[in-house]
Amino acid sequence: MSGDEMNPAAVAQAVEDIQGDDRWMSQIWRELFSPLHALNFGIGEDTTCNVLWRLQNGELDNIGPKVTVVWVGTNNHEHSAEQVAGGILAIAQLLTSRLPKTKVVVLGLLARGEWPNPLREKNVAVNGFLRTWLPRLGQTQFLDVGAGFVHSDGTISTRDMFDFLHLTAAGYRAIAKPLIDLLLQILEETPEEKRASLV
Repeated sequence: MSGDEMNPAAVAQAVEDIQGDDRWMSQIWRELFSPLHALNFGIGEDTTCNVLWRLQNGELDNIGPKVTVVWVGTNNHEHSAEQVAGGILAIAQLLTSRLPKTKVVVLGLLARGEWPNPLREKNVAVNGFLRTWLPRLGQTQFLDVGAGFVHSDGTISTRDMFDFLHLTAAGYRAIAKPLIDLLLQILEETPEEKRASLV
């Protein structure tokens, strides 16, 4: 893009509820995340490769968020767990290098499928790699939001994931609680920052 062209990836645009059940955008997003002046750059069916491309091609231009939340990887079907985790790590590294004042929160991948299956096992392995690798980046932390989705018999309920992959309103509310708690903690000013703003 030339200097005169507007970056379409830097234009705020409401995300449509393409699932058609009003579970995400109209309820939980507006209630919990909009008051934080949050923007959602997510695109359905994204892979780590898609996110990396957008971040390398203008999506980070002219922004300076206090916190960035990354939740990607479950759609990387053709990649191994180590490759998926490496893609997520590459995203976190790019964010920390391009946005050095920004805290990065990486959400763990959720279990998927009604019953235990290889994709579910792969997501567990991805989360294991991320728990080990992300602390090395300093300003990045891992948040596992998947607690409670897998029941004692190994199943996932349609109450949480209507198709055993995509979240329902109850499922989104379950992951939103620990995320919003962490975001509010990160966004809270330190005593030093409060004193500096009074000067």
